[in-house]
Amino acid sequence: MDKSLLSFEESIKHPFADVPIDNQAVKIAEDVLWLRLPLPMALNHVNLYAFYDSNGWTLIDSGMNTEAVRQIMPKLMVGPLEGLPIKRVILTHHHPDHVGMAGWFQTQYDAEILATQTAWLMARMLTLDVQDKPSFESLEFYRRAGVPADMMTKYEARRPFNFADCVHPIPLGFRRIKEGDELQFGGQTWRVHIGHGHAPSHATFWSEDSSMVVGGDQFLADITPNIGVYPTEPEANPLAEWLDSCKKFQEIAADQLVLPGHKKPFTGLRLRLEQLIDNHLSALERIKKRLLASATTHDILEPLFKRQIHENDYGMAIVEAVAHMNWLHQAGVVQRNLGNRGEWIWSIS
Repeated sequence: MDKSLLSFEESIKHPFADVPIDNQAVKIAEDVLWLRLPLPMALNHVNLYAFYDSNGWTLIDSGMNTEAVRQIMPKLMVGPLEGLPIKRVILTHHHPDHVGMAGWFQTQYDAEILATQTAWLMARMLTLDVQDKPSFESLEFYRRAGVPADMMTKYEARRPFNFADCVHPIPLGFRRIKEGDELQFGGQTWRVHIGHGHAPSHATFWSEDSSMVVGGDQFLADITPNIGVYPTEPEANPLAEWLDSCKKFQEIAADQLVLPGHKKPFTGLRLRLEQLIDNHLSALERIKKRLLASATTHDILEPLFKRQIHENDYGMAIVEAVAHMNWLHQAGVVQRNLGNRGEWIWSIS
């Protein structure tokens, strides 16, 4: 979209001053509630949205399967959800903070699970793939990224993260949603539009009866969604998919109220999409300047994020760095050669 088409008055605004606290909910509109569940990480919450339907609720996303969440949910059920059953859980994407409690709702309330086929397959596969030690592919991935030797030693000795640690068993059956589908919930008709990049086949829901969009992690106002490459597909190019998705959504974005997976609901989606595109294009330019002298993927962390990356943030940072290097490589901007430790050494083509 031509930036000149963006109104000078258009900005990102947060219409709701309050956030849900203490097992309460914030009313977004008639039959629409905003819930918030805790996460055991720096980004300490995930948003759920409850839509009232025929003496029950449709939930968008489910939270992470933790003891804290399992204690909170019954309180939400008898409080803002008024003791009415959860009839459906619709998943935006497969990440644990969004899919973690889906199976719990299915077993506890016989809730129907709706998801894109890719999201359901990814979640089910990853919960079944429990590993006690890092796989060869994972260690190779980190070596290729140029992770320092002392950190590699820690990775080799550490039990890896497993989806099953924080995701309830995924039900065997689900109902597939796909691009262009029409769903009914909360007394409204919603059109499904699929994005990629942050997660494969990420579902977003656009109301045809109001100005609301349920965006999951595809649309966040205050933080940039992680765009990462993982050992399961080390040559993937999610950044290309992300940029293409942002451009696609620009064509249908208007003055909607976005209900995001984290932080507060907001308006100004067209501007936010422009910012998300510019953020990555600017990062690619910073990386290219760093590569005037050859470097590993680890070496481009600081120019990519414009700050020093500490160990607690390293895992999420390195997968995003690989995503940017894969984009540059597949665009023909950079070339790579293997170093003595099995790391990729990058340089401008």
